[in-house]
Parts: sequence; structure tokens; C-alpha cells
Amino acid sequence: MNSILRNVLSCLIGVVLGGGINMAIVVIGPSMIPPPPGVDVTSPEGLSASIHLLEPKHFVTPFLAHALGTLAGSLSAFLIAASHKSAFSYLIGTVFLAGGIAATFMIAAPMWFIILDLVGAYIPMSWIAVKLGTRISKGTIVASASRSDA
Repeated sequence: MNSILRNVLSCLIGVVLGGGINMAIVVIGPSMIPPPPGVDVTSPEGLSASIHLLEPKHFVTPFLAHALGTLAGSLSAFLIAASHKSAFSYLIGTVFLAGGIAATFMIAAPMWFIILDLVGAYIPMSWIAVKLGTRISKGTIVASASRSDA
């Protein structure tokens, strides 16, 4: 496969996979940690209107959605890209960071969460994806796992 096509494909798959994981966690989040009675988490307007009723525990799943979605998207981009693997991984993190910044203007959230989310859920997850992807590419993770089975 042409390396340019493969690099473009790595970005597309990274965004789609990461976004899918993000949305899946966001959708199942309220069933894992139910919001307080009367809080509408189905729309940005409803969430903004009742954000003051949420406790810190209610922000766990949004953070995990952003972090794990970015990690999965960045890792897949790293593994699929033909060249400049780290750059494509960080590109995915930057795309998700831009989405996180946009979300801060659409959904009023506590400042502590905005800071934690923007600082911890995007670029650091891309960095972890690069480290993990490098180990996977070199076969050190697979080799370590097979040695521990022996």
C-alpha cells in the first residue's frame, strides 16, 4: 500500500476508533455512575443547566472517555502509519485536544475538571500511545508476555 495512503488511513482510523470509544464510554457512563435525580445528561444544554449538582465522581467517566478514546486513536494511528508514526499519534491527540477545548465552550464544567481534562487526557495519552506502540512494534510486549507464561 502507498505510504501516503497508509498514513492518511491511520489518521482516519485513529479519529474514528478514538471517537467511537469516547462515545461508547460517554453513553454507558451514566449507567455506571448515575447522575443525581433531575440531571439531564443527554444534551449539552441540560448538562450545563445542572452541572452544579454533579459531584467529582460524575466526572470520572467523561475523563476516562477522553483519555481512553485518545489513547486508542493515537495507538492505532501509530501502529498503522507507514512513516512518522509518532507525529501521527500526536496529531490524533491534538485533534482530540481541539475537541476537548471546543467542548469547554459548549458545556459548562468546573474549572478543576477542565484543567485536568485538557492537561491530562489528550497529549499525555498520545505520549503513552507512542511508548506503547514502540514496544509493540519492537515485539517487546509480546516477548515479555510469552516469557511470563513459561
